[in-house]
Amino acid sequence: MVEKNFIPCSTEIFFGFDFENSMPQGDFAAILSRAGVGKTSSIVQLALCAMLNNEQVLHVSLDDPVDKISLWYKEIFNLIAGTNNISDADILLETMLPCRFIMTFKVDSFSVPKLAERLTDLVEHNIFSPQLIIIDGFNFDDSARETLLELKDFVKTRPAKICFTVRTHRHEDPGPGIIPEPISGIADLFDVIVQLRPEGKKIDVVALKKASEDNSHSGLLMDPATMLLTAE
Repeated sequence: MVEKNFIPCSTEIFFGFDFENSMPQGDFAAILSRAGVGKTSSIVQLALCAMLNNEQVLHVSLDDPVDKISLWYKEIFNLIAGTNNISDADILLETMLPCRFIMTFKVDSFSVPKLAERLTDLVEHNIFSPQLIIIDGFNFDDSARETLLELKDFVKTRPAKICFTVRTHRHEDPGPGIIPEPISGIADLFDVIVQLRPEGKKIDVVALKKASEDNSHSGLLMDPATMLLTAE
């Protein structure tokens, strides 16, 4: 039997509180970073943590096809397993995959009604009912608030939390501890905001907004060489 904490992160550590039990359904979280810093790796590790705890994860991608997303999971899981000397990693991953469902949209064709239709169909036919929904590649433009409010109303009808990836830009970074664009103006819609911030030879995982606790640090670092999350 493999211990659940063999992945060196947990949703509790990542968000600074008991994500599975304390974050109410309908709540939003965001992982922010510049391009290439590690959003994809961190979101997949977060999903794997949930899957290892038998949480069902819906991964919604607005950028990449299913086969590319599947490859991310396999490569990152194998890297984690190798780092932690886990044998039979492929077999273990296969046992976890029923807890994951990948859904893709073209970014310009994504809408809450389309997502709701496809997800409702999965739930009503007892195919899949996620506790965690990941949305990767969402367009945080001028219409984002309206779409997010619509999405928040929809997700309150089911026991799911949503985590977004958010791409920031170096020239728009307001500095440590301050929520940057493109979500600074809609930060009130998010319950948790975490930023991946390069600092010298390390990448800090900094909580800009938390549902609980007063400190601003998550207790995690990301290794720039492997893009794996590690506890300090």
